[in-house]
Amino acid sequence: MSSHQPTMPCSARSNSDFDEYQWVINIGRALEKELEEDGDESPVCIFTVPKTLMSSDPDSYTPQQLSLGPYHYRRADLHEMERYKLSAAKKLQNQLHSNRFENLVEQLIKLEPRIRACYHKYLDFNAETLAWMMALDVSFLLEFLQIYSVRETKMLSRAPSGMSHLLDYSKRKSAHHVILRDMVMLENQVPQFILRKVLEFQYMSAELADEMLLSMVIGLAKELSPFKMIELPKTTEVLEHSHLLDFLYDIIVPKVEGPIEIVLEEVADQIESDNQQEEERSGVDSSYVKQLLTVTWNMVSQLKIAPVRLLKNISSSMAIKLKLPWTILSKLKNPDDRENEDSSRSTKNKPPLVEEITIPSVTQLSKYGVSFIPTKGNISTIAFDKEKAAFHLPTISLDSNSEVMFRNLVAYEISSASGPLLFTRYIELMNGIVDTEEDARLLRESGIILNRLKSDEEVANMLNGMSNCKCIRLTKAPFLDKVIEDVNKYYDSLWMVRMKRFMKRSVFCSWQYLTLLAAILLFLLMAMEVFCSFYQCARIFHVDIFNTTTS
Repeated sequence: MSSHQPTMPCSARSNSDFDEYQWVINIGRALEKELEEDGDESPVCIFTVPKTLMSSDPDSYTPQQLSLGPYHYRRADLHEMERYKLSAAKKLQNQLHSNRFENLVEQLIKLEPRIRACYHKYLDFNAETLAWMMALDVSFLLEFLQIYSVRETKMLSRAPSGMSHLLDYSKRKSAHHVILRDMVMLENQVPQFILRKVLEFQYMSAELADEMLLSMVIGLAKELSPFKMIELPKTTEVLEHSHLLDFLYDIIVPKVEGPIEIVLEEVADQIESDNQQEEERSGVDSSYVKQLLTVTWNMVSQLKIAPVRLLKNISSSMAIKLKLPWTILSKLKNPDDRENEDSSRSTKNKPPLVEEITIPSVTQLSKYGVSFIPTKGNISTIAFDKEKAAFHLPTISLDSNSEVMFRNLVAYEISSASGPLLFTRYIELMNGIVDTEEDARLLRESGIILNRLKSDEEVANMLNGMSNCKCIRLTKAPFLDKVIEDVNKYYDSLWMVRMKRFMKRSVFCSWQYLTLLAAILLFLLMAMEVFCSFYQCARIFHVDIFNTTTS
């Protein structure tokens, strides 16, 4: 049985004035339509944004100017655009020679069950209202998309209309970019088969309609795709996608077959809490250790006993400060390496957590000789060459609408859950390697980032702000996980990195023991001073040989 929404109106209706009689009528009609369809299923493809994502940045998921489809149709602040939709509908009606606009609406009414089946949320509209809504929205959308049609001069006229100021063929007006921003939102999608139906009704030819829609979609994809070097398909298979956001996702993310599993937010919260407790137990404050040792040395150096003068003379003669623990321990091998290797083996087959995505930043990798090479393609071109220390990343263009598009692509990927969350994994990868403005600058200079924002700092802030998917567990993305693993292995194999981590784990993490050791040392020296105040220690330690003479 098809998953049409009229079968579940009682759980989704938001109106307080519930009409029981109308509810019974709707149920009966829905069942009749189910029987008539006889197993013709249309999968859900237009979802509501998960609450965990919506709460992180509501403005990135809710339209600010243009409402397309039923989800935001009743918002009063978006009604201003209705007059532009009506203007586009009038223009379309003038192009219908032997038909009327009402005939188009009648055709869409026949598609009501298929339209409803595309939406995840229950649509509290009757068939006629839904059909008129779609007709107006698609009229506006098609007139706007003519900007991107490579055949616009032959197949679409530029006749004046009430929305002329919105049709920016130079693509420079702010209103144009605001509409683009709203068009890529998950909750603002319109089923693509409706666009095909309206064009077919307009041109009275399925072939001509497909050719026109194909040129529109390809032109729009060239404008919106962050990977500008992608070779876009130009076959009618493009028209089989569910909607515009689905097509963008398909050209950005390679197809990978595999199961999907998602862990609920409560589990992720527990994991995050455990991580915080672990950090508290092994908290590191290297400045505290250094300050403690400095104060201890200053106190010890003020003592006038022979052993202290011996240490001071040795220290001054070798021109070193009290860094003896670091000098000795830095020559030792890190005893935790084997434990880390064992733990990595034990977690190798587990789906990775967002919190576990650890990778050096661009600045850190560049410091140790890693070069960043831009590639032509999508996410599938990401690779790391250990022999040449070369990190291959696709060229990505970032502008004012990029964050909104990225967030909605992530929301669509999570909602559809048709395979591994590759795009979410890619965003986490970029978030991992770009921490500061310097990281963004290095990627821009290497040709990987085409920055259309105001500064490199904005790029870094945007990518760092995308880390909002902590409510889920990422699935295994084999080739991306392999790249991250190769980068980490290369970085961890560098002796300077191993030395730094050893100092952090074995010395700084042991500051409690160092504090105790310093206190014991101070106590012994003070006891020695008291002892020497009663007994003549000079003859025991032969202090006279260390007396310095002035010339």
